[in-house]
Amino acid sequence: MRVSKEQAAKNRERILEAASRLMRERGISGMGVDALADAAGMTHGSMYSQFGSKERLVEEAVAHAIVAKGREVPDEFALGDYVSEYLSAGHRDEPGSGCPFAALSCEMARQSGGVRDRFTAGVRGMIGLLSGRMTSTLKPRQREEKALATAASLVGALVLARAVNDPKLSDDILRATRNQIGV
Repeated sequence: MRVSKEQAAKNRERILEAASRLMRERGISGMGVDALADAAGMTHGSMYSQFGSKERLVEEAVAHAIVAKGREVPDEFALGDYVSEYLSAGHRDEPGSGCPFAALSCEMARQSGGVRDRFTAGVRGMIGLLSGRMTSTLKPRQREEKALATAASLVGALVLARAVNDPKLSDDILRATRNQIGV
């Protein structure tokens, strides 16, 4: 039975939502097709008919996660508020709805060029977002440098805070990084 274009688009969106969440929770290598089909309420066949391959699905799911997370950032925000939210216990404890950069960075070196291209474009977008919020007294190159260091600090701190099994150390990593960024 053929599905309408509208239903196919809804199915595609449902698959991308489930894949972007599962990838952030379990990692790309930990996201099996069976688990994804179950989470999306779809069959293997419907997923392959939408994307053709797991690689293509991963590529689109990475882009989807980055765009979806970017939509959550208000047009107007204070950089200090962004940093505080990013380096919060809530963000640390919910990787499935959190930053795809912190959840997926460690796996990117082993991914295809297409997946890495999408990820790289997203990182550039994050740097641009942060740079645009840096003080206007800085020269453009200084803003970009500060944005690069801030992005690396945010992502790195979140990765470490999630990796350690000592809750106090995890909280200390988040707190110390917030204090060092000092925006």
